[in-house]
Amino acid sequence: MTDDPRQPEVDPPADPQTAPDGEPLASVHTASFPEILDRLAASVAVTTYQAGKLVLLRNDGGVLNTHFRNLSRPMGLAHRGGRLAVGCRLDLWEFHNVPAVCPKLDESDDYPSQTAQHDACFLPRRSHCTGDIQVHEMAWVTDEASGDQADDLVFVNTAFSCLARRSDENSFEPVWRPPFIRQLSPGDHCHLNGLAVRDGRARYATALGEANEPQGWRQTKRNGGVVIDIPTGEIITRGLSMPHSPRWHDGRLWLLESGEGTLGVVDRATGRYEPVAHFPGFTRGLAFAGPLAFVGLSQVRESAVFSGIPLVERLKEAEERVCGVWVVDTNNGQTVGFCRFKSGVQEVFAVEVLPAMRFPDLVNHDPELISRAYVLGDDALADVPKELRK
Repeated sequence: MTDDPRQPEVDPPADPQTAPDGEPLASVHTASFPEILDRLAASVAVTTYQAGKLVLLRNDGGVLNTHFRNLSRPMGLAHRGGRLAVGCRLDLWEFHNVPAVCPKLDESDDYPSQTAQHDACFLPRRSHCTGDIQVHEMAWVTDEASGDQADDLVFVNTAFSCLARRSDENSFEPVWRPPFIRQLSPGDHCHLNGLAVRDGRARYATALGEANEPQGWRQTKRNGGVVIDIPTGEIITRGLSMPHSPRWHDGRLWLLESGEGTLGVVDRATGRYEPVAHFPGFTRGLAFAGPLAFVGLSQVRESAVFSGIPLVERLKEAEERVCGVWVVDTNNGQTVGFCRFKSGVQEVFAVEVLPAMRFPDLVNHDPELISRAYVLGDDALADVPKELRK
């Protein structure tokens, strides 16, 4: 769907930050976008590796607040409960929500808002160095050994064409690779990129091709994309144009066919992909809240990677392709709101809805605040003087 003319764009207050190339970060949004977040009692997290930012989209008195935090080439996001993991250029960062810090944010001029009060604060808790393995999508899954649903973080290791998890001793621990990948080696053979969880388990993956040689996927990028059933290794769907972001939602397998700029569903019986909505950008990054789908759009430019794909042919001028987050009613495929980045951000990778968090922040830039925020277990906390507890 194109921009809805019935929804005039709102230009929020300018953000003083800039992208790495010095371009100011600016966005516009429909009035419906903050209204949707207010109705859901939620916010949205977005990563943009091109701009090196994590973006928090938050409702602040009826205006969409686009809040930027610097990270090194962030891509994959995984959220569960009070944990937020971010895959970066050389490492994986894990942040935990420490609500007791929120009053400090509200008191400080360094964390401005118009009317909203902070209700979540993610602080850094763990960093794991992986090396440059091109971490793509990630998910918290059920630990096979313990059955714990919060401690096993699985991520797409695109450079080595496999799924992996963190290791106490090694860069990563491989846990699965497509059957057509016959060895474990760097080279981004098939551009494995997407990961879907079903019933707590890693179930579906997407790749841009079935090649077994370095960068082999580039030869078939126009229509060589596949969806793979992880437990069996079966190819469910072939012939896709650069698929990303598989998701199991409401009993159906959803998918973004990025090269076509669409959101759709895969019929598990036939493997057929059926588009539900078309967008004016390269679709990548998908999250659901009930019947609403939050879809990331990227303003791809002509390049060796993106030339020759259907989206570029459909929207021939670069100015026709936009970057932002679109909200779609999956019942009818209609756009009900959007946030469009005007400058500073041209590519979006991940989109994640943060339920029950209306106005969160992520603090990785404030050493003074981090140095004074201590989190202790109940036993240790019992020995802390009462006036120091929060």
